[in-house]
Amino acid sequence: MAKQGQGGRSGRGEAPRKGGWDPRQADREPRRRDAEAESRDGRPPRPEARRDGGRKTAEHGRKPDREPAPHGRLRLYGFHSVAEALGNPNRKVHALYATENAAQRLAAIVPNPKVALTLVRPEQIDRMVGEDAVHQGVAADVEPFPALDLHDLPDDALVLVLDQVTDPHNVGAILRSAAAFGAAALVMTERHSPDAAGVLAKTASGGLEHVPIITVGNLAQALAVLGDRGFWRIGLDSEGPDILEKSVASRPVALVLGAEGKGLRRLTRERCDVLARLDMPGAIKSLNVSNAAAVALYALRQALDAKT
Repeated sequence: MAKQGQGGRSGRGEAPRKGGWDPRQADREPRRRDAEAESRDGRPPRPEARRDGGRKTAEHGRKPDREPAPHGRLRLYGFHSVAEALGNPNRKVHALYATENAAQRLAAIVPNPKVALTLVRPEQIDRMVGEDAVHQGVAADVEPFPALDLHDLPDDALVLVLDQVTDPHNVGAILRSAAAFGAAALVMTERHSPDAAGVLAKTASGGLEHVPIITVGNLAQALAVLGDRGFWRIGLDSEGPDILEKSVASRPVALVLGAEGKGLRRLTRERCDVLARLDMPGAIKSLNVSNAAAVALYALRQALDAKT
């Protein structure tokens, strides 16, 4: 017999001790808790989180975490993202979904949407975009914009170039700032960049409708093409030898930003005409890449406007 305090098991024919662990009941407990959770709020429990931070994918007939958009379409969600898409004459919207409250709010801003609205319950949009997405009760399936080329850029353009900035929240925030300061485009690589929908579009808060995204296969080659077109290529570097405002003379301008931690890669740096830093007199000399993009765009606009 096991000594008290050493956690001895009950015999096969014995009932488990009060407060003990019964292997015969253990596999029933998750199902019981799931049933209780569903009965409390009327919605099925969320999939079990894995140790790697993901969620269990569809196995043994289980539904995936979210329903994919129809092939060839983007699914936008969030009030501002969808409202801007509805107000953009160049954006084709295939389907629009909203809860009753969101539909009333949307009608006040877009009284005549370009597609019929389908009223749904919040949990239906949860299934469409993922339970963790802050969709604000509205989603839309839209047609992607036609692909653009670097040669389509205006001769006096101000563009942003991202060197392996992969976080969709950062890219979305950069896109929003680019729209606010009148940037002509955002250039990213096909690899090591987030999809232009979902979290990115939500964080951009409508910026996706105003600033086209140009994807390239090789960033160093893309910077060479911009140089041939007369773009002054500025690599933003916290240790750059020049102050940003003093490193630019005229348009067109390409502002190049690197990923947090790694910064600009070697070939990217070599393709820049100048490496410049933000003039920050405080104790901290670097910013989150999305904050740095906003400050840099403001500084560049001020410098360029002063020279015209």
